[in-house]
Amino acid sequence: MSSDPEQEFLADGIAEDVITALSRYPSLFVIARNSSFTYKGRAVDVKQVGRELGVRYVLEGSLRKSGDRIRVTAQCVEAETGKHVWAERYDRDLADIFAVQDEITEAATIAIAPAIADAERQRAMRRPPANLDAWAAYQRGLWHLGQANKDDNVLSQQFFRQAIDLDPNFAGGYSGLSTAYILAVTQFQTRPIAELQELAAPLARRAVALDNTDADARACLAVVLLTRGDFGAVQIEADRALAASPNLAHAHGVRGVGLMLAGEREEGIRSLLNCTRLDPLDPLVSLRLSQIALGHYFSRDYEAAVEVAKRIIQSYPDFPTSYRTLAAALAQVGRLDEAKDTLAKALALAPLSFDMYVRGRPPWIRGEDHAHMLEGLRKAGWKE
Repeated sequence: MSSDPEQEFLADGIAEDVITALSRYPSLFVIARNSSFTYKGRAVDVKQVGRELGVRYVLEGSLRKSGDRIRVTAQCVEAETGKHVWAERYDRDLADIFAVQDEITEAATIAIAPAIADAERQRAMRRPPANLDAWAAYQRGLWHLGQANKDDNVLSQQFFRQAIDLDPNFAGGYSGLSTAYILAVTQFQTRPIAELQELAAPLARRAVALDNTDADARACLAVVLLTRGDFGAVQIEADRALAASPNLAHAHGVRGVGLMLAGEREEGIRSLLNCTRLDPLDPLVSLRLSQIALGHYFSRDYEAAVEVAKRIIQSYPDFPTSYRTLAAALAQVGRLDEAKDTLAKALALAPLSFDMYVRGRPPWIRGEDHAHMLEGLRKAGWKE
């Protein structure tokens, strides 16, 4: 917002970097720099921009400089309605122009992609189910999947199948349905564990076959491989996903849990924390936090496991995994009365989950880690 060429250079650099970063998200269609920059410095109507470029959202911003400080403001607007989807302001010291440019680019990109994803899901929910195209059916499936309960999981499967029927070449329908099947087995126990490979694996592989550059599909395949306990293959697919989309939270998450379960606890927890930082409002964030708590427990850092598990239970009281980890960790540090009470809640809340993860051993949990969990639960009073 000045005639200073240096400021214009910085503003253009931030804009160009944001365009490049957003274009690496598989779910976003992003207009290239040359077309976007034709609107630079002009007072334009976002509805007009949306019509002319064929986009649903417009990201606009400005830069001001005062002394050695800069202020960048940005807002994302739904073009059709003019409704604000997201807005933020960034104040920075201008010590290193390129470092500031990178920092603002990363912060804005990380915030924008989840905001648009949420707006798309809300938009799909406003449409009648009988009037959905493949993309809207997929978004509606994601909305139900994000409710993280058994009934909505079943509904999500219906919408993902609808997306596949409407467009058999749309990878998102296959990866979405694969994810719903995985959660049906691992979180809700509505399907037997044997069906993971039978149902979920072919769908994930089909998604990758349709678009081998789709980071979401790669991350979904990594989850399928994780359920087999094939930790080396998990890292290969997760790394491929991150090479295509470095800020994809889901890919950081599956990479982290794969490392953590393979025994590389510290690196795994770092990746899981990065996942929650990139998408802190993800409806399934409770799952990632529970995996962090489990990583601390397997690392014998019982106090950290207690702290994280209690925080999860406070925010997500119906999520069963955290109670098991908390009961075992409390028992390991000698807080036996608390451990006993927590164990009783774990058994009452999700007996089927307890059967699957404690009385049985899923293939993604190593034998020594399973024995370590049993040790803590026995100290808490569990009788086999």
